Amino acid sequence: MVLEQALITIRPGTAEAFEAGLARAREAIGASPGFVSLRLHRGIETPERYLLLVEWETLDDHVVGFRESDAFGAWRALIGPFFESPPDVVHFELPPVTVQDRPLAGPA
Repeated sequence: MVLEQALITIRPGTAEAFEAGLARAREAIGASPGFVSLRLHRGIETPERYLLLVEWETLDDHVVGFRESDAFGAWRALIGPFFESPPDVVHFELPPVTVQDRPLAGPA
């Protein structure tokens, strides 16, 4: 499993239109082979900044299968006009030894 992280900064005043465009664009990416899930988070301190997390079966599913497809053109046409700058995209994988999320201990 591969996690794509995209930091997206949109033009001020376009949040509602960007979010609506992403909701429509979700169909394009969701039909792509290897797509697993998508989550979008909006910045609190900087509301024009979004964190997009997309899970893929493999890295190639994203960088070859999706990015070289017609679906990517449709995706970009729906959300690209709102970008202030190109998204910063990186990929992650689970390390061989995973760390489980556990509650932090309270004050001593």
